[in-house]
Amino acid sequence: MAERLRNWAGNLTYAAQAIRTPGSVDELQSIVRNARKVRAVGSRHSFNAIADTPGDLVSLRHLNRVLEIDSAARSVRVEGGATYRDLAPALDAAGLALSNLASLPHITIVGACATSTHGSGDANPGLASSIRALEIVTASGETITLSRGDRQFDGAPVNLGALGIVSAVTLDAVPRFDARQEMWLDFPFMALVENFDAVTSSAYSVSVFSSWRGESVDQVWLKSVGDTPLRPRDFFGARWSEHTVELVPKPGATASEPLGGNEPWYQRVPHHRIDADLASGAELQTEYFIARSDAPAALAALHAMQERFAPLLQISEIRTIAADRLWLSGFYERDSVALHFAWHPDWPAVRKILPAIEAALAPFAPRPHWGKMFTMPARDVQATFPRLADFRALAQRLDPEGKFRNGFVDEYVF
Repeated sequence: MAERLRNWAGNLTYAAQAIRTPGSVDELQSIVRNARKVRAVGSRHSFNAIADTPGDLVSLRHLNRVLEIDSAARSVRVEGGATYRDLAPALDAAGLALSNLASLPHITIVGACATSTHGSGDANPGLASSIRALEIVTASGETITLSRGDRQFDGAPVNLGALGIVSAVTLDAVPRFDARQEMWLDFPFMALVENFDAVTSSAYSVSVFSSWRGESVDQVWLKSVGDTPLRPRDFFGARWSEHTVELVPKPGATASEPLGGNEPWYQRVPHHRIDADLASGAELQTEYFIARSDAPAALAALHAMQERFAPLLQISEIRTIAADRLWLSGFYERDSVALHFAWHPDWPAVRKILPAIEAALAPFAPRPHWGKMFTMPARDVQATFPRLADFRALAQRLDPEGKFRNGFVDEYVF
């Protein structure tokens, strides 16, 4: 590489010596077979070195096709470089949808699943739970398929890139649906704490945004399936908004969007529109997952220390995710709450405050988002994943020489 590759946020320069962009699975197999060290890189939306390698990075951006939509089986098979943006319109045109999407439709499907990226909704598990099968190019260059029901399948969807390079994935689909968004402003903090389950169960997907200043949260977004009746405007004492309001005001930004109308699922379930370009993000991100039952106590603990971290914060988001059975999922066997922080890009200052936040959340056994920034010791992270030893064994079977391992995987898995 003449110029080192950087991640989306610009806070990380990859150490990889080269980036390879195969045009076929055969070419991908040859690259992997002949590599000493190799890792896949997706849309580069991770904020830490999880995707890095001292060897070669492989981008599957040329392998991004929708391969097959099976309406009868309600499934779709896509190549390993496909993004949700690549998939969603074609799936919708076939009368199908995905039940859940991340905030950004611009990210790769395989990369989002590999890091336990989630979306939201009390009844919606994380994105990796929609995977039916993965086709993985292993260290030998051989392609294997792991399918739901196979003995070790639950170790594969959230794989941190440690099992091989996923060349294709088959996902569950549901009948297409329309969705709409409603917004409430200045939601009283204590009303959120005292009515947490009622708030998060009030729509298909609920997001709570807070700058952690004062006694209210900034915004609550309710995303509902299109035929759900509109709610009364009096929602736990918050103020209803007819139009969108910028979470982080931008200089000169005056345009707003009317709310309450139905749109296709792929335009409303994510936070960012699928047809909008995504600029690089001048931010750092941190996220922790705790049991949903612990949310009121955890929110109170953060509120008690908010003056310490609020000056570094752009915005924070609180969402719920349903439990799954995937070994390295942040939601393994527990209905969860995601506590997300988008920071100003000042890593020394953020690095200093994260241990205090992690200490406040420690009684709730937090699991960090694999692709975001945290300072928890490896032993504390490992202690929250009961099937970690099984994942190690699977990784060692598929990659006995450690071709796909890197410093991040070595530290937090091995």
